[in-house]
Amino acid sequence: MPSFVITEKCDGCKALDKTACQYVCPNDLMVLDKEKNKAYNRAVDMCWECYSCVKICPTQAIEVRGYADFMPLGAVVQPMRSTDTIMWSVRFRNKTIKRFKFPIRTTPEGSIVPDAGYDSGSDDLKSPLLRTEPGSLGQDLFSLKRDS
Repeated sequence: MPSFVITEKCDGCKALDKTACQYVCPNDLMVLDKEKNKAYNRAVDMCWECYSCVKICPTQAIEVRGYADFMPLGAVVQPMRSTDTIMWSVRFRNKTIKRFKFPIRTTPEGSIVPDAGYDSGSDDLKSPLLRTEPGSLGQDLFSLKRDS
C-alpha cells in the first residue's frame, strides 16, 4: 500500500520551503499543500513503498500499510529512528504493539571504502569484468582471460 499522511499529525515541517518527506522521496511524490500546510502523496499509484518518507517524518505523520508476508492484515508499521538504531513498531488490529530494534549502521559514517580497496579495473564499458574484478575474485587478469 502506498504512503499516506495522517493530516492531524502533519505540521508541514513547520512551514519550511520543503518538507522532510519531499526532500527524501526518491520518486518526487510527496508535496506540501501550502494552503493547509500539510504534506500529501500526489501520485499514490507511483509510490514504491520504500518507507523513506515514513522514516524521516519528524511527527510520525506518514504511514504505509504493511504486506501480509511480514505482518498481519490491518496492522500498521511505524519506524522510529535514533542516531544509531531504528525501532520498528507494529500495531496490530487488536491494538497490540510489538517493537523490533536494529542498528542503523555497523560501521562509522564515512568510513566505508566504496571499492573495498580493490583496483577499480578497466574503464572499458565493453569489458565483461565487473568494477573490482579480477582483484575482488582473488584472480589475476591473465587467468580470467585464459578461462574465458
